[in-house]
Amino acid sequence: MSLEIVQVYQSLLGIYGDQGNTKVLQKRAEWRGIDTKVTWVEPGQPLPETGDIFLLGGGEDGAQTAAVKALKADGGLHRAVDRGAVVFAVCAGYQILGHSFGVGDADEPREGLGLLDVTTTRGPRRAVGEVLHRWIGRFGDDAWISGFENHGGYTHLGDDAQPFAHVEVGVGNANDGTEGALQGTVVGMYPHGPVLPRNPALADWLLELALGHELDPLYLPAHDALRRARLAAVRA
Repeated sequence: MSLEIVQVYQSLLGIYGDQGNTKVLQKRAEWRGIDTKVTWVEPGQPLPETGDIFLLGGGEDGAQTAAVKALKADGGLHRAVDRGAVVFAVCAGYQILGHSFGVGDADEPREGLGLLDVTTTRGPRRAVGEVLHRWIGRFGDDAWISGFENHGGYTHLGDDAQPFAHVEVGVGNANDGTEGALQGTVVGMYPHGPVLPRNPALADWLLELALGHELDPLYLPAHDALRRARLAAVRA
C-alpha cells in the first residue's frame, strides 16, 4: 500500500504554515505502515499524475491569481479530480477552487478553477480569530473542528457543493452558519492552525478518502490531551 501527497505551490499558497497539514498526513499514514511519498510542486513544474492527495494553503490576492493561472496552464489538478484524487484546500486555496473570487479593495472578480460550486466576494468585515465548527454527519468528540480563521472573502455555496460543517464559534463561509464545502473528493475550508494537526480525525478521514478504505485507529494520549485543551480554550 502506498500514498503520494502533493503540496501545491508552497511559495504562493503557504504563508500561514499550512504545509503542516502535509506533514500530519504523512506521519499518520506512516504510523500505520503505509509507504508515503511527499511531492512538492512549484509553478512551472508539472503536477504529478500519480498524486493521491493534493493540498493547497493560504495566500494573498496576487498569489491567488498567479496560482490559478499556473494551475490552469498545467491542468493536472483537474485531471487528478477526474480520476478520483483528493484535493484539500484551506482559505485562499479554498477560494480559488471555486468559480470566482474577489481581489483587492474593489473586490475585482477573478475566475477560479471551477472545482467547487462556490463563489467568493469581499465580506462586510474580516473574519479573524479562533473557530469551532461541528462536522456535518460526524458525531462525538471527533465531530468538533477547531482552528484559526483569517479571511476577508465570504464564500457562498451553489447547489452542487455541500457545507462541510456548522459554525459554533466564528464566521465560517459567510456568517451564514456554515463552514467549508465538499463536492466529491474536493474539500475546502477556512481554518488554519494548521487545521489537520488540531483535528486528527479530519486528517484520517482524508487519508481514508484517498485510500478507499477505513484505517485502524491510532492511540496517542498526549495528542488527545492537547486536542481537549484546545477545544476547551475555544469554548472559553
